[in-house]
Amino acid sequence: KVIVTSWLFPESTFSEERLSSLSRVVNRDRLVVDLSCRRVDNSWRVAINKWQTITEMEINESTLRRLSAYCSEFLVHAADVEGLCRGIDEDLVKALGEWSPIPCTYAGGAQSVADLELVHRLSSGRVDLTIGSALDIFGGSKAKYSDCVKWNRTHGQATL
Repeated sequence: KVIVTSWLFPESTFSEERLSSLSRVVNRDRLVVDLSCRRVDNSWRVAINKWQTITEMEINESTLRRLSAYCSEFLVHAADVEGLCRGIDEDLVKALGEWSPIPCTYAGGAQSVADLELVHRLSSGRVDLTIGSALDIFGGSKAKYSDCVKWNRTHGQATL
């Protein structure tokens, strides 16, 4: 699959033309749109350029429906908690579970295998979780890869 992010925002403005063109070339089934975001007041807005530039694009049900016509999956990094291993953005996970019409993977703040269950519960099983900095195979000490594999097998999820 191909993951695309900041390239969709020339001069910090979303280009549906770029997304449409890429979707035609790569094929919708092979395209993942990365919607890294930051919380702004009571919403989340897409953040680009190493999460330093906050765009006008709000992550909400309407946006996800519109973009889902061009891709098969979303990858959503909660930039405010990414890499901190202090807990996920529970509100965002719940919202993604309600709003996303296609598969969605959440990243940011996971600190243990228990977060797999939390994301599953908050999203009604509609959002997957990626654990990064906390994972032992990436130098972390809070989550063991073997425990994550076991959790996924128990819950009928594919693993590598």
